[in-house]
Amino acid sequence: MKPLFEDKGLLIESNRVPEYPIDSLFIRRWSPRAFDPSPIDNDTLKILFEAARWSMSCFNEQPWLFAYASDRKDLELYLSLLSEGNQKWAINAPVLGFIFARRRFTHNNKPNAWAAFDSGAAWMALTMQARMLGLYTHGMGGFHRDKVYTALGVPEMDYEVMCAFAVGRYGDRNSLPEDIKKREIPSNRKPLMDMMIKGAK
Repeated sequence: MKPLFEDKGLLIESNRVPEYPIDSLFIRRWSPRAFDPSPIDNDTLKILFEAARWSMSCFNEQPWLFAYASDRKDLELYLSLLSEGNQKWAINAPVLGFIFARRRFTHNNKPNAWAAFDSGAAWMALTMQARMLGLYTHGMGGFHRDKVYTALGVPEMDYEVMCAFAVGRYGDRNSLPEDIKKREIPSNRKPLMDMMIKGAK
């Protein structure tokens, strides 16, 4: 294992090695579970969402909707919507949120088959901007989907909830439950050739 980078005096170790020379930002992006609970100021959060705002989308529809919490009362609500396993570590995240994708195009009310794809692009933009600012994100699929719409006042007929997410500074991995701490390491990737087809297969 090699030290990947240093954060708050801690060496984050990983076996990540790119096959081709890419910007180190892509290698240093990972999804930790150890978050520092110190607040993220409103201007910084607006920068993250501004980055997402400029993402590409089909017909420039911009179908994404970000709902987020950054104060104690709202954080308690958002935390309660997560699965029990995610609650164990997300309780320390200073920002929790959900990403929704609008189901239909606004210009013709037809189903938008690309809404999830485009919302994922917006999430990637937010995530990379977070790393540029020294912050981390963690997307989550474990949450109570049936409760999210009512709790946050987002109409299910108009939007599909895509994922939950956490944002914050890196915290103390030793504060994590033992079973979670074992997984607190940047994951590797499949070989490049396993995800590529040139021409016809």
